Amino acid sequence: MNLMLTLVLLATFWAALLAAETPEPNPQPAEPFGVLVFTKTAGFRHASIPAGTDTVEKIGLANGFMAFATEDAAVFTDDSLARFAVIVFLNTTGDILDDDQQAAMERFIRAGGGFVGIHSAADTEYGWPWYAGLVGAQFRSHPPVQQAEIEVIDRDHPSTRHLPERWTRTDEWYDYRSAPAGTVRLLMTLDQSTYEGSVTEGTHPIAWCHTYEGGRAFYTGGGHTSEAFREPDFRNHLLGAIRWAAGRTD
Repeated sequence: MNLMLTLVLLATFWAALLAAETPEPNPQPAEPFGVLVFTKTAGFRHASIPAGTDTVEKIGLANGFMAFATEDAAVFTDDSLARFAVIVFLNTTGDILDDDQQAAMERFIRAGGGFVGIHSAADTEYGWPWYAGLVGAQFRSHPPVQQAEIEVIDRDHPSTRHLPERWTRTDEWYDYRSAPAGTVRLLMTLDQSTYEGSVTEGTHPIAWCHTYEGGRAFYTGGGHTSEAFREPDFRNHLLGAIRWAAGRTD
């Protein structure tokens, strides 16, 4: 997608956002907000990306935000990012932003913007230390897709309030190079006794959030398969994450 087409689509998106009214099921309408869903890949490309973008768009229309999905990194300018409350990295991989685009994203977060990383957002931008701090952890390896049990250790967060204490689902379970540290709020861990192939020692984080240089950042390890985005519980997990990152709920 070239820059001019991206700008035209952004203008159309912004006009629609300004005209939008919050539909049901949100009982107390709030000001609509924009969400940038970024899906550029410079490595492995997940077949689930279309299902993921469709999911974010649909849950947005039902819950008071509008999603704009693109693979074009030209959107990473101050003026363009100012149209959004949240940036979602949906199964991004590799080195996807140049220096100027990285700087624009840093300014966006420092101005109070939100970030949601889904699955291989942790397999992205290894040479950008600031991003490593934002996403919280970086991909190491994974076993085959299989069922596992998740321990929902914090059920007070909007992304987890609807979940049981133990959540059984199928996905590709990442091991990370190191555990998220600092002020990270750990939300969910994997019970490694319920699946095979993990190389993580001790606690195995799989979803977390934190405030980062003025903004809010959330990461979930789920989302490898298209089927994941059709699961009601996973969709509500993402909805809570996006609303939290936008500062619409605590």
